[in-house]
Formats: sequence, C-alpha cells, structure tokens
Amino acid sequence: MTTNADVEQSIVGPRRYRNGEKMIRTADPVWQAAADHGLIGIHVDAESNNRLVVRETGHEFVNMCSCAYLGLNYHPAVIEGAMDALREAGTTWLVVSTTRIRHNLLARLEDELGDLFGAHVLPGASCSALTAGILPLVASGHLDGGGPRVMVFDRFCHFCMSYVKPICADETTVLTCDHNDLNFLEDVCRRYPRVAYVADGAYSMGGAAALDGLLELQDRYGLFLYIDDSHSLSIMGERGEGFVRSRLTMNPLTVVVTSLGKGFGTGGGVAMLGSARMHSFLARHAGPVGWSQNMAVPLVGASLASAAIHRSAELGELQRRLRSNVDYFDELLPTSFAGNGLPVRRITVGDSDRAVQLSAELYRRGFYSSAVFFPIVPKGEAGIRIMIRADIEREQLAEFAGHVEELTAVR
Repeated sequence: MTTNADVEQSIVGPRRYRNGEKMIRTADPVWQAAADHGLIGIHVDAESNNRLVVRETGHEFVNMCSCAYLGLNYHPAVIEGAMDALREAGTTWLVVSTTRIRHNLLARLEDELGDLFGAHVLPGASCSALTAGILPLVASGHLDGGGPRVMVFDRFCHFCMSYVKPICADETTVLTCDHNDLNFLEDVCRRYPRVAYVADGAYSMGGAAALDGLLELQDRYGLFLYIDDSHSLSIMGERGEGFVRSRLTMNPLTVVVTSLGKGFGTGGGVAMLGSARMHSFLARHAGPVGWSQNMAVPLVGASLASAAIHRSAELGELQRRLRSNVDYFDELLPTSFAGNGLPVRRITVGDSDRAVQLSAELYRRGFYSSAVFFPIVPKGEAGIRIMIRADIEREQLAEFAGHVEELTAVR
C-alpha cells in the first residue's frame, strides 16, 4: 500500500540549490527563540535612528542595525523631496509596466543617477527584483549575446542572489565557491570559455570582495562580474558610487546592483550597466524589472533629493563622520573586520541561543542589535550584527560597547 510518506518522497525535488526543509528545521527554532525574547515584530514610533519607542510600554532604544549609514533617511531635504514629487505628479505611481510607460520623474532619476554614478542606470522596485530579473539573463547569455555562462556564486553572496540559483541552473551550470576563492574561480575560467561570478561588493555580514583579483581575472579571461554593492553605496566614492564602482571603469562585462534603501536613504534599487543596449534589453526582458510595480513616486522624489546631496559638500562631511565613528567603534570593540573602512561589524559568540540572549539583554538595556545565526551565517558563528552610522553619537557607541564587553566577558 502506498503511504503519504511514499508519495511525499516520490515528489521531492533534487534539492541541488536549495533545501527548504533542512533550512526551516534548523533555523526556525532559533527564530522562535528570538520571537519569544521579544526581538521579532517590534512596533515602534521613531523620531530618529537613535530614538525608537515602543508605544505600549514606553521602552526606548537605539537602532544598532539600521543600514541608513549616513542618516539620510531622516534628512529634511530627502523628506521634502518625497512630498514635492507627490504634489508634482498628483499620484503615487502610474501602475503600469515601466517597459511601456514611465513617469517623467522616473526618467529624470535614471538620467540623474546615470550621470552621478557614471553608468547606464536601470531602476527597479528593489535590488532583489533587479537580481531576479537580470541574473537568469546573465546565465543564459542573452544579456551580452554570447551564449550561456557558467555561473559561480560566492558562498557568502547575499540571499537574494542565491535565491535565483535554481532558475539560473535551468539555463547553465551553476557552481558555488568558497568566499573570495580566486584560485577556484580561475580554474573555472580556464576550463570554460564563458564564466560569470556572482558576489557582494561590501558583504552584509562584513568584509568585501577581493576586487583587485577579480578585475585581473576579468581582464585575463573575460570574466563577467555581477556584484551587489548595496552596503557601500553613498558611503564610498567622491559621488557616493560605492566600493566597487569607485574602483573600476564601467564596462560591458560588469553589472553592479545596489539598493537605494541603505546609505542612499530612500528606497528601491538600481542596476549600473556598462552599455545602453543592456538597458533597453533588460527593460524588455528582465521580468520583475518591468512589471507594473516599480519605484513609487515619493521614493523617486526622495531619491532625486538625495542625489542632490550627493553632489554637495555635505556628502563628504557625512562620509567623514561615518569613518570617524567606524574607527572609534573598532577601538572600542576590535573585530576581524576592523580597519576595512566599511560599517558592518559582527561580534561572534558561536552558539545561536547565546546570540539571541545577548541581543535580548542589549535590547533590554536600550540597544537593538540583530542576532544572526544559521543560515544567515555559517553554523557555529552565531553572534550579533551591528551597523555603524554617521548619525549615532560617540557616547552611544561607548555605552553600547561597554554593555557588550560586560555581557560577553568570560566568567
């Protein structure tokens, strides 16, 4: 007699690129523990990144895991830009595929960001939507018209890119390499004529891509680079173009995708492209990029205002303030990422339950820092993640560091 278990086993997929059952079985108990400690689904009123208040209890805390690295999400000019766009357009958005019709405000933003970042810029509802639309076309070879590319995903690349692995695997061979393993990558380039590497520029859990080596491989083998640089946009580069874009000349073998919802202070995402042909091709064929939900008019207006700040002396001042805070934090709590110039820091405690308990106690003391655990980080490397910002006071950094030192001291 056929049982339900037999039927279930017969329809289970090969799980070559994802295993939802294993991931949920391993991770959900820790997520539940975080929820039990009141660390999930917190509702707040917020007057700044440094003062969030739970209305029902009056509990106040500092957000230590906000990606608004320059504090532009609260900048008066950015807020006013959103309202100006609403008044000018008289609508929240056109609610039609941008492939067919786009508001003049969105077209203006494309031109503005293209000039600011020195690339052809394609906007999207989010960085994840851009990745979902573009990566399969890199895999199939249609983006540059040369046939399928072997896709090599860095082991630590962001979830939004790894999520697309099964789709890419329907088009080509998909491989995963150890983090920044240039030897592995070069070996693949030697064996296959067309290869693409998928990675972060500045990684969401800390660290950065080995960009010099990647550019050497690109020059030697024609390696295609697809890099998500969301965590460095605005905070690096004379015009805030980010870690990657400030270190390479834009070319047809490179796509840089980035969120506008972090250092840039607004929302949505953009892809920086090396050719106008890529832009028009992706507008037609990149699925989620051209669907009816794109950047809302208020976000377009806010982004135009943020772009103006990026052209002013204020950007450099905010970047200097951020670097000063990062350096100060590294003095207080040195980690393996100290001195890399990026604002993401992780304090590893090893055990998932201990990470949740540390996060919970810090929250009780007035600081929210996110507990991170498998599959966010490798097994045995659980801890808390902190994002340093330009708008946080040194006194708050010192107080937070003091609590962490006390709570992680070996007894």
